[in-house]
Amino acid sequence: MKRVAALVAALALIGVTTWLVWPSAPEVRAQDQRITVVDGPADDQRVELDTTFFPPPDGGKAPAVMLAHGFGGSKQSMRDQAVRLAQQGYAVLTWSARGFGRSTGQIALNSPDYEVKDVKQLIDWLAKRPEVRLDASGDPRVGIAGGSYGGAIALMAAAHDQRVDAIVPQITWSDLADALFPNAATSTAAGTGTNAGTGTNAGTGTNAGTGTNAATETGTSTDAGTGAGAGTGAGVGGAATSGVFKRMWAGIFFGQGVSLDATSLLGRREAAAGPVTEEQARCGRFLPAICDIYQQVAEDGRATPEAVALLRRSSPITVARQIKAPTLLIQGQRDSLFPLSHADANAKAIAAAGTPVSLAWFDGGHDGGNGEADWLFDQSAAWFARYLKGEGSGQAAPPVSAFTVTRDGGRDPGTRQRIRLHPEAASYPGLAGTGTTTVALNGPEQNIVNPPGGAPASISTVPGIGGLLGGQNTGGVSIDMPGQSAAFESGPLAAPLQLTGSPTVKIKVTGKGEATLFAKLYDVADDTQLPTLPAGLVAPVRVTIPEGAGSAEATVSLPAVDHRFAVGHRLRLVVTTTDMGFATPAQPAAFKVSLVSPAVSVPTVGTLAAAPTGVAWWVWAMPLSAVVIAAILLATGRTTSRSGRRPAGRGQSLPQATTDAPLLTPSANGTTHVVTADGTAHAASADGTAHIVTTDGTAHAASADGAADDASTVATANGAPGAAAANGTGDGGAGDGNETGNGRSTVDGESGVARSNGDGASSNGCGGAEVPLEISGLTKAYRNGELAVNDLSFRVERGQVLGLLGPNGAGKTTTMRMMMGLIRPDSGEIRIFGEQVTPGAPVLSRLGSFVEGPGFLPHLSGRDNIELYWAATGRPRADAHFEEALAIANLGKALDRATRTYSQGMRQRLAIAQAMLGLPDLLVLDEPTNGLDPPQIREMREVLKRYARDGRTVIVSSHMLAEVEQTCSHVVVMQRGRLVSAGPVSRLLSSAATVANGHGPRLEDVFLDLIGDKP
Repeated sequence: MKRVAALVAALALIGVTTWLVWPSAPEVRAQDQRITVVDGPADDQRVELDTTFFPPPDGGKAPAVMLAHGFGGSKQSMRDQAVRLAQQGYAVLTWSARGFGRSTGQIALNSPDYEVKDVKQLIDWLAKRPEVRLDASGDPRVGIAGGSYGGAIALMAAAHDQRVDAIVPQITWSDLADALFPNAATSTAAGTGTNAGTGTNAGTGTNAGTGTNAATETGTSTDAGTGAGAGTGAGVGGAATSGVFKRMWAGIFFGQGVSLDATSLLGRREAAAGPVTEEQARCGRFLPAICDIYQQVAEDGRATPEAVALLRRSSPITVARQIKAPTLLIQGQRDSLFPLSHADANAKAIAAAGTPVSLAWFDGGHDGGNGEADWLFDQSAAWFARYLKGEGSGQAAPPVSAFTVTRDGGRDPGTRQRIRLHPEAASYPGLAGTGTTTVALNGPEQNIVNPPGGAPASISTVPGIGGLLGGQNTGGVSIDMPGQSAAFESGPLAAPLQLTGSPTVKIKVTGKGEATLFAKLYDVADDTQLPTLPAGLVAPVRVTIPEGAGSAEATVSLPAVDHRFAVGHRLRLVVTTTDMGFATPAQPAAFKVSLVSPAVSVPTVGTLAAAPTGVAWWVWAMPLSAVVIAAILLATGRTTSRSGRRPAGRGQSLPQATTDAPLLTPSANGTTHVVTADGTAHAASADGTAHIVTTDGTAHAASADGAADDASTVATANGAPGAAAANGTGDGGAGDGNETGNGRSTVDGESGVARSNGDGASSNGCGGAEVPLEISGLTKAYRNGELAVNDLSFRVERGQVLGLLGPNGAGKTTTMRMMMGLIRPDSGEIRIFGEQVTPGAPVLSRLGSFVEGPGFLPHLSGRDNIELYWAATGRPRADAHFEEALAIANLGKALDRATRTYSQGMRQRLAIAQAMLGLPDLLVLDEPTNGLDPPQIREMREVLKRYARDGRTVIVSSHMLAEVEQTCSHVVVMQRGRLVSAGPVSRLLSSAATVANGHGPRLEDVFLDLIGDKP
């Protein structure tokens, strides 16, 4: 005990010392000041900008980073990011843009005559600071980052001031006119082939002729370039005058200069520089010209040429080719204000000038989502380190891939938190993807109406609500009003489909005049679940039907998303006449909608690959520390035990263990296996019991007091590493009369699937050599004397699926553990294929089992887990039959993900597949259907039946009696450790009386009768 106490004291001292000497983050000082700038078309307006400067805390000259806030925010919104960047060695400047916070002036929407001039003068101010590194006189090394409104000023400033060296715009616009008046359709009069001029690429020329239109492809196609010009989705660069007014977002955007952007709400709101005037009450702090145009547009619901011209002056797409600063575009997947198509348009225009561009689609945006604040900061910091710090530390920064997408990786089984994966591609494929999959849609021509006044309206997304909910990861509610919508649906998918980009579909609209429509693509699971609208996004469409034509065709670019459609799910295209977020005609109208081509073209990106996920240092440090502590405790415990007394009737003494070149292997459940170079294996359990498995297949177990315990031994044949019970015991010493439930055979202490190693079995002349399992007079008592298993005898033949039934405490698990050689019976015997079962018996190589729940090394993939398990058996890889087993698991690409991301059902299926490795002749499964959904249960039922039909034997322990009735050919019923009944399921059912409702008896009724528990 003294040595243990000294060890604990030493570890505590090391921990305290480490905490004291660990370097803390440098202290950052903030300097608030007001900077006067001059702007306006005639440079005659003086504005005071409220700023905060954060010098690099370590002194010296450093690159500068300017952080621009979102709409409705202020410099305070960016304070936390500024401090973190300053701690990384940057000089950081934050400011409240004109018209926001405590700055004076009026909002001009990032106009080149106003906000852009302000930023240029702030760069001049940085060039005079002694803390800022200069590239030349008056030219500071500077980058700009910001979200939404701040992202747009980063783009605009970089285009107008070549001193900007790197930018990271987030969730921002490309064409502000298109953002507020989108049109996702390219229209032609039916049968004429004449372009009506409302195309998604009309007017900009930035994407013309840059690829292949996905809508013209059939089957699967490959895009050799940067994506389809027509695949920009949502009509970026389109003729905004024909677009559909995004009424609700415009009201938020222009109302009072206040945003519902969650990014802006993170910081503390500041009061305006002065009291609110009458003009500000009418239209916020906007310039009067902007306010007047908005008032007119909001009243008419149509864009005027003047409005489009004003908005285009504040649009990066008009000057994007002038940007020379390397650009990292970060766009939210949950954004109905500035969808992914805006980042796509910016990327193509900037890259056309030869400027380095990378894109990231993250889980966030103006409509909520997780936000991924830390990941976004890391990406931004890496970008600035590369392009602002340059050589040295800049080159050591982690690279930012050309294209990254955030995807859902399931939940961490420990924390239950969402795991987000970030697959990457070496080049940006555009919204048309690298390939196209055509999915057939079914549905006739359908009548739809636009109701008077446009009410009630369908719902796709309520703008801004996701942001106000704190970024909740919810899909929202989508409602399509009856009579206003037409639906076209695919059949169930035979394989998963990963949509990445903007799908396209061609529709025909019959009627008169102009049709305002909204197209959306749902993911439909089944009739019991509401369909899912990915990201809650909808494509607004305005189709003009030429007079006398009677109809018009339109190619619709559906919203760009990254979404996985699962096997068996269906795609549903819905076209509606109303949407709550948009302005629709007040006049009633009727139209007919049909599909020109009965299919939707779905873009895919085959080049996206999951980046290797680093494991936190403590994931490795904690198990290694546990190994060291366990080894020390084992050594001290064994030394102490030699001088202690041994209880009567307890086996043989512990043989001397070898210590040559030990290899330590930790398990996740507290058991540590020590395998020495000569094949001797040692395992120290959490309760101090040590298991020694030697190369000759004999097994020894020593408790902390040094007594050997034959009832808790586990052995392997052929010198393969041994397996220890989950808590180091195994003799059922719980002492409470319940089933033991405290031991399971594992290779690495974690897998929960037992298989001993050997080269096969031969009969020793006792029992039938071809009888899979024969139990005779089996008895096992708890330490308190209560019998867990009492004189149990039964036999299982080839080709049977046997259900082992009984209430809790009946002795089922204890019996199965004795089958596997995990514990020894007090009396009686178990024979498998004629050979008596003992710990390490070679015949156990013909048994595969899964008992008491799945367990895997969480940082390894499913494939790595089962391959490591099989390698530990020492048997040839060819004997594993990996493909057959993995087909049973049916995990698809999830096999290559870390098992910590698996759901309970996925872990269960992987454990069953692991038990079936090597196609054992006898398979023992404990509650195999736990965590499986009904289709998976049905599939597992057929797998087990087919497995037995091939001449093997399956034993299943389950409480799901209805499933046992459908799966098993025979049953054994136990109660309080004794055999109650055994025989074919059909015979048990035929021996029971018919129930009152006239149907035959169920196994559940028979079972309750047998155990005497039926009311």
